[in-house]
Amino acid sequence: MAQQPEGRARFVTVAEVADALRVSNMTVYRLIQAGTLPAVRVGRSYRIREDDLDRYLAGQYTEAG
Repeated sequence: MAQQPEGRARFVTVAEVADALRVSNMTVYRLIQAGTLPAVRVGRSYRIREDDLDRYLAGQYTEAG
C-alpha cells in the first residue's frame, strides 16, 4: 500500500467500516443517512474519513455504573 502524504485524509468504504464496527453494511448506511456518521458520496458509493470514524467511536463511549 502506498504511503499517505502528511495531512491527507484516508478514506474507507462502508464495508470496511461495517467490518471494523462488527455491524452490517445497512447499519452503516443508516448512520450515514441519519447524519450521525459523516460520509462523502463517490459515484454510487460512500467513503468515510478515518478521522470521522474515530470521532464517531469516541462519542459512543459510555460510563459504566
